[in-house]
Amino acid sequence: MTIPSKARAVIIGGGVSGCSVAYHLAKMGWKDIVLLERKQLTSGTTWHAAGLIGQLRGSANMTRLAKYSADLYVKLAAETGVETGMRQVGSISVALTEHRHEELLRQATVARIFNVDVQEISPSEAKAMYPHLNVGDVVGAVHLPLDGQCDPANIAMALAKGARMQGAQIFEYTKVTGVTRANGRVTGVDYVGKDGEPGHIATDVVVNCGGMWGRDLAEEAGVTLPLHACEHFYLITEPVEGLGHLPVLRVPDECAYYKSDAGKMMIGAFEPKAKPWGMTGIREDFEFDTLPEDWDHFMPILEHAMNRMPLFQTSGIHTFFNGPESFTPDDRYYLGEAPEVKGYWVAAGYNSVGIAGSGGAGMALAHWIVEGEAPFDLWEVDIRRAQPFQKNRKYLKERVTETLGLLYADHFPYRQVETSRGVRRTPLHDHLKARGAVFGEVAGWERANWFANEGQEREYKYSWKRQNWFDNQKAEHMAVRTGVGFFDMTSFGKIRVEGRDACAYLNRLCSAQMDVAEGRIVYTMLLNEKGGIEADLTVTRLSETAYLLVVPGATLQRNLAWLRQNLQDEFAVITDMTAAESVLCVMGPKARDLMTRVSPADFSNAAHPFGTAKEIEVGMGLARAHRVTYVGELGWELYVSSDQTAHVFEALEEAGGDLGLKLCGLHTLDSCRIEKAYRHWGHDITDEDHVLEAGLGFTVSRKKAAFLGREAVLRKEEAGMDRKMLQFRLKDAEPLLFHNEALVRDGKIVGPVTSGNYGHFLGGAIGMGYVPCKGQSDEEILSSRYEIEVAGQRHEAVASLVPMYDAKSERVRA
Repeated sequence: MTIPSKARAVIIGGGVSGCSVAYHLAKMGWKDIVLLERKQLTSGTTWHAAGLIGQLRGSANMTRLAKYSADLYVKLAAETGVETGMRQVGSISVALTEHRHEELLRQATVARIFNVDVQEISPSEAKAMYPHLNVGDVVGAVHLPLDGQCDPANIAMALAKGARMQGAQIFEYTKVTGVTRANGRVTGVDYVGKDGEPGHIATDVVVNCGGMWGRDLAEEAGVTLPLHACEHFYLITEPVEGLGHLPVLRVPDECAYYKSDAGKMMIGAFEPKAKPWGMTGIREDFEFDTLPEDWDHFMPILEHAMNRMPLFQTSGIHTFFNGPESFTPDDRYYLGEAPEVKGYWVAAGYNSVGIAGSGGAGMALAHWIVEGEAPFDLWEVDIRRAQPFQKNRKYLKERVTETLGLLYADHFPYRQVETSRGVRRTPLHDHLKARGAVFGEVAGWERANWFANEGQEREYKYSWKRQNWFDNQKAEHMAVRTGVGFFDMTSFGKIRVEGRDACAYLNRLCSAQMDVAEGRIVYTMLLNEKGGIEADLTVTRLSETAYLLVVPGATLQRNLAWLRQNLQDEFAVITDMTAAESVLCVMGPKARDLMTRVSPADFSNAAHPFGTAKEIEVGMGLARAHRVTYVGELGWELYVSSDQTAHVFEALEEAGGDLGLKLCGLHTLDSCRIEKAYRHWGHDITDEDHVLEAGLGFTVSRKKAAFLGREAVLRKEEAGMDRKMLQFRLKDAEPLLFHNEALVRDGKIVGPVTSGNYGHFLGGAIGMGYVPCKGQSDEEILSSRYEIEVAGQRHEAVASLVPMYDAKSERVRA
């Protein structure tokens, strides 16, 4: 075949990811699709993948994608004639500690929420299913009967054949050398063909499925794609007599997984400290290559295996394999359109779950490309979560030494990464560190999560129960409720929109009215055509032609991309101002007392009402004081230029001594906001959640003639709600909620807890979640009996449609 000069889409990379994208685009009717592979199909990572197909993931939509993959692979052979080796042998995960058993029980609850078949089994039942397993120290286990295993290369070949059957063209030994661009969007790809001759394909859509080559390929086009290869090891025995067909076995406490295939046993490892590979680039002739053996590195895993499965003591070794796989800074893959270049799409960085993930990911991306929007909430894997600095190779090399091992580490709540830290620091970092701050990291930002007491260890002691900072959080929380607390929220994303048409532009995108007085702060949503929430934010009108948009630090790149892609012919400039200003929050009933000590400004309700911003003198500097809150108390967010931040903090600290000013961390911010039932984007609200069902209809102007999502709001008002968000409090003060516990209504699971924390003022764990309500009144909804299932145990809960704390916001408005 001759490589065409034009195509509707060009896919770069012939591993399982690229083949899946080609297959699904072709299935959706796109005939002129071209896939270019630098060598042979599957020759990078796919050919040596373990081929484990697990259905259960940490959220409903990630589980939906994994289940789709499993279902697809079962049917592929019949459709294409390519045998995939797909067998639903089931899987068993065993726990060797109480901590791990708690995690497995919580995962079983998640499985029940998402309708994945799961069974909690005893050590003896695990032994009966897996006779070779030593269960002497096994605490408990779970069994997923519909999990499976497959032949990874043949899965990719079947997808490739299925794509060809629908008209797609695939060219091997064709290396892409660059992606051409004009006016901020893709125009085509340059390549060198099998014959060594250069060529070009004109196209509007390019999909980077380049795997471990993906970062460098993206960088050439100005796109951020943070991933790095690691060495991944597994061992295969000689044939074992009488081995039989066994479930996939995972022993995460020993960093190992086991798979039987063709009478042999495989053991693979996700060791705690991995070996990065390819730091200086990947050689040009890399194809079906293996990496050098490292017995010293693998031996601790093998020693555990010889005890866990004694057959390893006597079986010969057939293969000791080492090959490269791509890992990302947060162990989640990348999907979607890159924010830097329109038409540049990504499906890469699968963190050793590429076979299980690619079927669903290819389907979702194909819908996204063809229909112009994701088929459901995909924020967990959205490429727009990547921060530009994260493509730094030194950062990636250090981080992936940890992320490989985190796949099988205990997934404790609030677990913090330990590598590649300190990249983004606020001007107060050293000040807070000196005062006991224990930091976490989000989007590269070092943020004070809690403050240690004098003599207390400044580190996390992880647990599924109350961790070592629980009492610290309580003290901070109660200071905010009864006195005054201080938060450094500099990590907020700050976006300035200015120009002649700034008001008209924002009014077209925002659900609330933007044509307000200067100094007015408006809480608003950015909606999509379905009424889903793309962002929730505050917008402050700074002047006739300038606005400041404040968003979560983790969603900044996504929000910038949404704003830029929806800018039409309006004259408006969008600028990321995040690093220019710090945000110092003074919150609590004594906040006004503190502010009057550091500033001559009038902070009364009459002079500075809720929802307004004013420039004030503070100490010997200036700040813009926003009267707004995310903790549900009287308070101000002080926007201070970075150069004056330390001075303003010192002035506040000195003045607040006898008021009991308490330094507070992000854990306390979250526990306060959930008592007030404030929603958290990415958990409680997403682009899939309708603004009215989320209980945020008050942010939607009914008077504006037109804004994005308006028609969806009107349709929902007419049709009625299908579900509503409720707040829950456990009656028993002991259990904790994090997220993904099961909401149980009148004995039936109806969904997950979307977010949770401990309400120290209310005296129990607080959770948020959606409850089906079609055709029901509020009285009917609240008359039901509610429980929340935590690790298999159900606890009674009180439900409310209004905030359980300060329902009328009298404290906020003072």
